Amino acid sequence: MRVAIWAAVAAAWLFASATPSSARGPYGSITVGNWKGGAFTNDKNGAFTHCSAGTTYQSGIFFMVSIAENGSWRLGFAHDSWRLTPGEAFPLALTFDGQPAFNVYGMPLGTQLVNVEMPVNSSLINQFRKARQMTAFAQGQLFQFNLNQTAQLLPALLNCVVSVKKNGVSNAGEFAVAAKPAAAPPQQAAPGPTQKQARSGTGTGFVVSSSGHVVTNHHVVGGCSEITGNLSGEAPVKLRLVSDDETNDLALLQAPTPFKDVVSLRQNPILVGNGVVAIGYPYHGLLTSDFTVTTGIVSSLSGILNDTRHLQISAAVQPGNSGGPLFDLTGAVVGVVAAKLDAVRMARATGTIPENINFAIKTGALRDFLDNSAVAYRTAEWREEMKKETAEIARNARGYTLLITCTVSEQSANAKRGN
Repeated sequence: MRVAIWAAVAAAWLFASATPSSARGPYGSITVGNWKGGAFTNDKNGAFTHCSAGTTYQSGIFFMVSIAENGSWRLGFAHDSWRLTPGEAFPLALTFDGQPAFNVYGMPLGTQLVNVEMPVNSSLINQFRKARQMTAFAQGQLFQFNLNQTAQLLPALLNCVVSVKKNGVSNAGEFAVAAKPAAAPPQQAAPGPTQKQARSGTGTGFVVSSSGHVVTNHHVVGGCSEITGNLSGEAPVKLRLVSDDETNDLALLQAPTPFKDVVSLRQNPILVGNGVVAIGYPYHGLLTSDFTVTTGIVSSLSGILNDTRHLQISAAVQPGNSGGPLFDLTGAVVGVVAAKLDAVRMARATGTIPENINFAIKTGALRDFLDNSAVAYRTAEWREEMKKETAEIARNARGYTLLITCTVSEQSANAKRGN
């Protein structure tokens, strides 16, 4: 880790001082996976201030977690390319494993460094400790962080604070504590379901039959221990997995009771240049809790490497749109939103950033899937005179477009990994 970054991040703990200060350290060491750090002191008076550890992601962002000597905690983010305005705070939304967003403020302490004061909230701390992924949305940009080893990192930081306050920095050593399984009391029952950790994610689905069948992507519900779906503004219902097709990335779910409205699948082929409307729930909990609507055209009748199962579309889609309906301008479904081109990977490979390149599974593959699953569905023929306004298509979609929530228990995740 570069000394300049460490010094800048460590100094973040002293920014509230009336006079410029700097921090010195690290003393001792914290090594948890890729996280590295230790204890820090005020360079002017030698007083212990905090313990922190950080790691650098492939994006180039340095991410730091710190606990102060008074027990408060903060996050820090730094990147060489940032050009921030010191002292001008901005709103920041943090999401852990797709849970509802938590709103905080980022305070630039320099042109490349952001400090985030975190409230002393046991629920929030537990979310951070257990989370597998964190997203941060600020100033129109979304950043994602895999939170590896945070369950061991926070105890190591706390151990650092307690040890240094008791023994001083001169006796600092390795603060990371090896995780030890807790011994169960004699004749104690095995942990029940309420004690299992769980994580969740969201996607989109739509109603395809009068029997309560719902279509989404296989990758939205693969490995779920529980699946729920709800129309906008309505309570969620439990869905069961009826069948899935990993090759074509399709999954069929069913609700215990039918829905009032059902989509129609377009029967005749859509053409290049035809307008389309994508509806779904991108970044649910981080953006609006309602669905979002984007428009575009069919850019190509094939996907990557001429994959004829897919349409290439210009309508913007994001994580969470997966499994959602793609409509023509009559409101009939012409595809299942499946993916967007990986802009970062393409930029690394070609040197340019692709724009508006997204993909949907054609209704031909969807109809085959439904036929094989013995599901009766509705079809519609394209007629120019039946074209509708986007607002009407969106209004009708409220009756059959669902937010899909997938919950994965730790037990299920371990079983899927073969542990």
